[in-house]
This record gives sequence, C-alpha cells and structure tokens, in this order.
Amino acid sequence: MRALCWVTAGELAVREVPDPELRNERDVIVRVHRSSTCGGDLPLLAGRDPLLRAGDVLGAEFLGEVVEVGPAVRRHRVGDRVVVGASVACGGCWYCRQGLHSCCDNSSADPASTDPGWGRLDAGCFGRPRAAGGFAGGHAEYVRVPYADVGAFQVPDAVDDDRALFAADAAPTGWLAAELGAVRRGDVVAIWGAGAVGQLTARAAVLRGAARVLVVDRHEERLRMAERHSGAEPLDYRRTDIAAELRDRSGGRGPDVCVVAVGTPPARSAADRFGRTAERPDALREAVHACRKSGVVVVLGGVDGFVDAFPLGAVTDRRLTLRGARGPDLRDVPMLLDRMARDQLRTEHLATHRLPLEHGPQGYALFRDRADGCVRAVFTP
Repeated sequence: MRALCWVTAGELAVREVPDPELRNERDVIVRVHRSSTCGGDLPLLAGRDPLLRAGDVLGAEFLGEVVEVGPAVRRHRVGDRVVVGASVACGGCWYCRQGLHSCCDNSSADPASTDPGWGRLDAGCFGRPRAAGGFAGGHAEYVRVPYADVGAFQVPDAVDDDRALFAADAAPTGWLAAELGAVRRGDVVAIWGAGAVGQLTARAAVLRGAARVLVVDRHEERLRMAERHSGAEPLDYRRTDIAAELRDRSGGRGPDVCVVAVGTPPARSAADRFGRTAERPDALREAVHACRKSGVVVVLGGVDGFVDAFPLGAVTDRRLTLRGARGPDLRDVPMLLDRMARDQLRTEHLATHRLPLEHGPQGYALFRDRADGCVRAVFTP
C-alpha cells in the first residue's frame, strides 16, 4: 500500500509499505478516507526527534471504513465509518478507567526508549516514533487500529467526513483545554494561536458559556475564521498591545482563563542531554502575565523537555493554576460527534486544502509555512 513516510529532516515521500495486519484480537483494520496534517507533526518533519526513523508513517488524525475486525472487537463491524482518536489507549489501566486516556499506562510499545527530556511518556499516538507507541499513522491507504473498542468511534450519518475528521484530535483537544481551564458561564477566555486547535478551543469556550473569547494571532485569515466560525474576538499582536487590550476587555482584571495553543519547537536547555540552548516561549510568558489573579493558564502540546526563563514568580505571586496536556482524551469524542450532528460544532472550514496523498509533501509544506491561508491540509488516498 502507499503511505506518506518521513525520509530525513525536511523531506517526506510517498512510498510502498507493507499492508497492515491484525496483530491482536482487539485490533481492526481501517481503510482511510481522510487524514489531516497536525501541528505535532512539524517537529518530526524537521527531524528534531532522535527516535524517528526513515520510513516511519506519519499522520495522527484520520477517518475511514472498517474492513477487518479482530475476534474480541465488540463495537465495530466491517463497513462501519469510524473516526479514530489520535491517542492510543488500552481502556483498562487505572488512568483509562478515570477517563484519562492520554495518560494510558499500556499503549506505548517501547516505554524504555522514552526521551528523558519528556519526564515520562504517556499514551501512544498514531504516526509517532516508537517511544510514542510505534503505531503507523493515518497518511496511508490502510491503518491498524489497536484497542478499537476504546479508540474508534462510529460517525453519525448526519456528519460528513470533512467535519468528523476533526473529532480525531483537534476538537477533543480544544474541549479538553476548556475543561482544564474550568471555563464557566460568564468567563473571559484568551487563546494564543488561531490554528485548528485554537479555534476549536474558542468554540468549546463559547459552548461552555464564556462571555468573551479572545484569540491572539498574527495571521489575518485565521483571525477572521476564528471570528466567523467560533464567535471569538480577534486580536492581531502586530497591531495591538495585547496585555493592555486583555485588561480592558476583562474589567481590568485580566482573563479568567488563558490558553496557549500556538505550539513551539522542542524546548531546549543546557540541562538537556543533547546539549541544546534554551527555548523562550513568548506566548506562554505573555499568558502568565496576562491572566487574572487566581486564574488558570492551560498549555497545549508542543513543548518538549525543558523551558528556561519561565516566570515562576508570577505563577506563585498571582496564585495561578498551570495545567498542560499534550494529547486529548477519548471520552469526549462521542459528545463532540453528537454536537457535530446537531450543527453546534462545525469544523469543515478548517480543511482549507484538500489534496491526494501523492501530494502529501506539498501539503505539509503549505501547512508548515502557513502559506496560501493553510490551516490544515487534508489528504485522500
């Protein structure tokens, strides 16, 4: 079968790879209909993960049709249209039983090789190196889905592929951000980053009753999209004093919840065993300083290892709660699909570019460079 593979830093190629096979009784095989680029792929594309190997198949977000079913699978049959959660979770460990699927203890195929800069690996993920599960990704004609009764979800007939695709990762990550921030009715929420996750975080905050949602970015087309589809107030940091504007729009206090959804290159420190220099995430510092006293700052994905020059004093002095998440849990996917079916959650506008899988390298170039207004590139095998 054909799949989009990592070759070397900055280079992808569509190659022939072996067809996936059922390995365990809880597996299914899915014929892919759609797959999407993801911000978590960019450090891999740049070759910044030392565990990545030539030939690894990328793609954390995908949707398709079940074509083969393991004997212990109960929720799926051949012919079902399913969206597959980006996090791989066993469903039976302590964390999964608490609904914390992104912290699963059992879904990483090779936990011993985890980069110690991450502290400890959590759940596996599709389209990541072996230390993050070792599961081939969705930029392919077919994918093996382990623990299918836990991580694959039947798509309602009323939801088309372009909309349902975002229930794999971006929509549950956005909902998780609003949940971690404990967004309540009447809150003021500020979000740094108007990509797919930032926009869906904004929509989640609106659906949870936030009085004002503000999105900070510099790409005008993304800001317009966030305003039109999420009900957010756009702020272009090139033209606006963000700190002053956030105070003005929140009664002088600052936002109740600040979410950093910009993604960053892998963070670096002299303490890092690879001997790299420190990364200084400006959006995170700005969010910490902007948040009201006793507010919540949520950091989504993108930061590996160590971050220097972090304003810890502001966190303690202002009694802030700092929460983070790299990947989404799976518990919210059925609810989000239901909201999609009822037209409360529309995501298809985020698929700004649709290309055949053969044009995967060009799609990733558009996505990486944010060229031609690209928010997400979606591939069809």
